[in-house]
Amino acid sequence: MSIQKITQAKAEIAATSAYKIITEFFDEGSFIEIDTYAKSGDNYAEAVAGYGSVNGLPCYAFCQNIDVANGAMSKAQAAKLKKVYELALKNGAPIVAIYDSLGGKLKEGNELLTAYGTVLNSASTLSGVVPQISVVLSDCVGTSAITAVSADFVIKVKDAKLSISPSDDGCLCSVAKVAEDKNEAVSAAKELLLYLPSNNLSTAPSAEEIPEDTNAKCVVGKTVDENSFTKLYDHIGKTAKVGFARIQGEVVGIVKAEGGKIEKSDSKKITKLVSFCDAFSIPVLTFIDSEGFTGLGVATTVTNAYAEATTAKISVITGKAVGPVYIAMAGAGAMTDLTLALPEAVVSPLNEMAAAYILAPEKMEVPVAEQEAAASKFVKENLSAFKAAEDGVIENIVTEQELRTVLGQALTMLESKRVNTLPKKHSTIG
Repeated sequence: MSIQKITQAKAEIAATSAYKIITEFFDEGSFIEIDTYAKSGDNYAEAVAGYGSVNGLPCYAFCQNIDVANGAMSKAQAAKLKKVYELALKNGAPIVAIYDSLGGKLKEGNELLTAYGTVLNSASTLSGVVPQISVVLSDCVGTSAITAVSADFVIKVKDAKLSISPSDDGCLCSVAKVAEDKNEAVSAAKELLLYLPSNNLSTAPSAEEIPEDTNAKCVVGKTVDENSFTKLYDHIGKTAKVGFARIQGEVVGIVKAEGGKIEKSDSKKITKLVSFCDAFSIPVLTFIDSEGFTGLGVATTVTNAYAEATTAKISVITGKAVGPVYIAMAGAGAMTDLTLALPEAVVSPLNEMAAAYILAPEKMEVPVAEQEAAASKFVKENLSAFKAAEDGVIENIVTEQELRTVLGQALTMLESKRVNTLPKKHSTIG
C-alpha cells in the first residue's frame, strides 16, 4: 500500500463515528490503533480497536463502527476483537467494549456463528482476570447482547435495547448504569475505570485522600471520602444500594441495606458487586439495616456470595440486623473479618414482635394497643448492640464520628489478608 493510500485510508477511518468515540474515550494522543487496515469484504473491518490510557491508566477498547456496514459482526471483525481480548489478557489491562451495531453479516452464514462464538469465548476467558466494561450505544440484540452482558459492568444508553430478540424488551437487572446519551455513557465508563484494578493480581488505583462529607445525611456519606461513592444498579431495587467508594483514598466496595426486607432485584446487585470485589481483591464494606429477605432464593443468593468471598469484609450494623440478614451479611456465617455496630443498632434472631413473644412472653401481657411499644422496649433493653457485644456477636461498638477512623485502620490491617480455600472448580449453590 502506497503512502498516499495509507493516508487516504486513515482519513476515511478517522472520519467515522466509531473512531471519534474511541479517541475521545482515551486520553488525548494516547490511542494506538491495531489492525487498522484489516478488511471485511470490500470494506474495512466493522470496528475500531486499540489501546492507550484512560485517566492515565492502561486500557484496551474496541468500538463497533456503525458507519461501516452498520457495524455488523463478521469473521473479520471477530478476528480483530479476538486480538484485542488476547492483548488485554497478556498485558493484564481492562477492556472496554463499545457496542454500536445493527446486527451481523448474515451473508456469511455459518461463519457468522463462529465469529460470534469466538468473541463470546474471548470475553468469557477474561472473566475474573481483567475487568470488563460493556458500553451499549444502540440496540444490542441476540448473541451480541449475550456477549455484552458477559462483562463485569454494563453501561447502556437509556433508549438502547439490550435483549435476546427484537420482541424481547430486555432486562435492566444486568445494567450497572443507564446514561442519557452516548457521551454520558462513554464518560461513565471512564469514571468507573478509576475504581478498578488493571487485573486480578494488582490493586485498585489509589487517589488523594479527601475528607468525609460532614453534612451527609447517611452513614455512608459520613464515612467515605466526599463525593467518592459511585452507585451501581441504582435504577433497580429499593432495599439496597451498592457501588464503589474510597476511604482515605483507597477503593472499597459498598453494600448498604436500606431497611425493610431485601428484595430479589437487590440480592442480584449485591451478589454482582461482592463477587466482583472478591475476584479482584477489593474490600467489601457492608452497612446493615434490614429485617430480613423476601424469599428463600434471595437469602440463599446473598448468603452464598458472602460466604464464598475471601476478600476483606467488614460489616457495620447501623439499624436492625434480624435473623437471616445477620447470618448472611455479618459474623461467622458471612466470614467477615470485623463486625461493628452503632450504639443504637439492634441484633435479633427474630423481628421485634416475635422476639418479644418468644423470649419474654410475660412482657407482652398488656393490651393489644400497647404490645408494639412493649415489644420495642424489650428489644432495646435486651437485643441492643451492647448485648450483642457481650455475647460476642459483634466485635465492637462505634459512633458515627469514630467509624471512618476505625474502618481506615481496619482496612490497613487487612491489606495483606490471605485465605486458603478447599480445592474445587466452583460452588454449586446459587
